[in-house]
Amino acid sequence: MANETPFVDCERTIYGHVRAFFRDGGWESIRHHIVGMLREGAGHEPGPTAAIPGTQSVTTTESGGPRAYDAAKKIKGRKRHVAVDTQGLLLGVLVHAASIQDADSAGDLLRRIKPLYNWLRAVFADSIYDRLAVLRACFLLGLTLIVVRRVAGTKGFVLLPRKWVIERTIGWLGRWRRLSKDYEQRPEVAEVMVTLAMIRLMLYRLAHPNRKRLPAP
Repeated sequence: MANETPFVDCERTIYGHVRAFFRDGGWESIRHHIVGMLREGAGHEPGPTAAIPGTQSVTTTESGGPRAYDAAKKIKGRKRHVAVDTQGLLLGVLVHAASIQDADSAGDLLRRIKPLYNWLRAVFADSIYDRLAVLRACFLLGLTLIVVRRVAGTKGFVLLPRKWVIERTIGWLGRWRRLSKDYEQRPEVAEVMVTLAMIRLMLYRLAHPNRKRLPAP
């Protein structure tokens, strides 16, 4: 019929809105403001002075896009490189092929978050970040790299100061089924999915400040 409403691919339309909001910096802006609100609610300044980076390697699907093999984790896929504050709140995320070493992409991640958090002064990281490329990036950005090392002679799992914060955040993200693998073709869309998961978690914290239990995935 001539006056029929044309068929609209809803999934493609939603995807288009998500991408447009990403290009306009919408998700990043929302995340940035919620981080400040939660920090103020906890009695801190809205802008953090310290960041803690860490990575998570995950497998990809048939959707395509860049991927590679992480020899250390024995995973073929992508790596989520995230930075959090001392409360575990997400400051930034960078997604790339899993073969890229943490120290090689840390500079790009720090350059991404420093303009958002001008008061950032220190980076707490484990020994894998103690590389010239990271030190150079920190120097140019006015940051101090503080390496948290294991106590000599210890074996197995050791709870390191500051390091446990980033591990906890990665555990939070692991609760979301959409993040069980990297289902996205484009790394920038994968970054949006990590950001959306954290935004939902932080909104829950704002709405229920006295509850310790996280929302269901």
